[in-house]
Amino acid sequence: MADTLPLVAIDMGSDSVRAMAARRIAPDLFEILGVEERSQKMGNVCVEQGVITQSSNAGYVIAEVLKLLANRIGVEELPTAFLSVGGQSMQIVAVHSKRDQARKKEISQELLDQMESECKQKIELRNPEVAVLGLVQSYFILDGVEQDDPPRADQRAALVEAHYIAFYGRKLMDTQLQKAFSQAGRSIEHAFVRPECLLSAFATCDGSTVLLNGCAVLDMGAQTTSLTVYKAGQYLLNKVVPKGGYHITRMLEQQGMSFATAEVLKKKYGCASPDLVTKNVRLRVPASPEIGGDMVIASQELAEAIELKLKEILSPLIDELRKVEGRIRTLYITGGGSMMAGMAEYIQSQTSARVQYGAHNLLLKADTEEKYLSPQYTALVGTILLGQDYRDTHKNQLVRKPGFFEKIKDQTLDMFIEQD
Repeated sequence: MADTLPLVAIDMGSDSVRAMAARRIAPDLFEILGVEERSQKMGNVCVEQGVITQSSNAGYVIAEVLKLLANRIGVEELPTAFLSVGGQSMQIVAVHSKRDQARKKEISQELLDQMESECKQKIELRNPEVAVLGLVQSYFILDGVEQDDPPRADQRAALVEAHYIAFYGRKLMDTQLQKAFSQAGRSIEHAFVRPECLLSAFATCDGSTVLLNGCAVLDMGAQTTSLTVYKAGQYLLNKVVPKGGYHITRMLEQQGMSFATAEVLKKKYGCASPDLVTKNVRLRVPASPEIGGDMVIASQELAEAIELKLKEILSPLIDELRKVEGRIRTLYITGGGSMMAGMAEYIQSQTSARVQYGAHNLLLKADTEEKYLSPQYTALVGTILLGQDYRDTHKNQLVRKPGFFEKIKDQTLDMFIEQD
């Protein structure tokens, strides 16, 4: 039975594939049992710029990380996992369904499932090249009265309206993902869109008023960077650019050093802006094998180069943010790319919203290893949180290979958003 297994979340990124196992120890409080990671730099590259490119490699990596995770936590097998999903082409659209029951009746779950399915079909029939990655509930109207929460089993209404925000993207990678999970011999217990995982974690830690007042999430990964804007039950914007921290490293590599050296230089000495460099020191690093010897770069010069690339990456997203920043109060930054020195201060200089790192520490028990409090793990922890909610409403459900696209929540996913 699914609810007897540990909660497992998997996040497939262009930099690495991570899997986390956890268990609930109190309401909205979890203990991490173990984490395993497979870096794509070690070979078997399967995800680039948020999309699966090699289904056979993806299947191998999925099977490997879940086998290692099972060994780490001392169980025979982890046959199923929750998944956060997105992609560089992921977009949002409002969609709704209406039912006139002729007279006041109980609002059954079957009726709501039918309305949800209808919303999905509206989008996919209109454009057969896209797939709905997930539907997030927005609000309901019962006999003309609006309510934010889903109808209760004891509520009755004649006219029912269900409003959703649909996240959709290309269906191109559907076949590869079906093959990948089939080859891995694993099932997707449930899939959630990545922005929902992140916002659920932040709102649980900071309080739901942050969602009512309006907030945005800047998710900075290795090969993609995304901006999601949310207020009072509505996703106002979701935009993804296919560039991230990887492209900063590549830019430094072109100065005459190896990719590995450029990555270390960026993480250890990089700064988001030369204005934020506190001490200009000269850094001696090995040049690439083709050049030989060493090369010297000042930390001020390093920051200048990084800032130029950051502007290229972030400008399209900052432009979109400025259109709506009067409607939000908080801008969360997260993802591996957000950990560069001076990043919060640099982004704060670009917006009037209050910039802060998104946190998920209150979802984990007090003695959790500090490394798991890093932004790199927020999406996984948010997926664990939503996964537990899912199990609470689907008790005693059998673990099985899912019928891809049978249900909105059990569909094959056509791409994955990158995370660092």
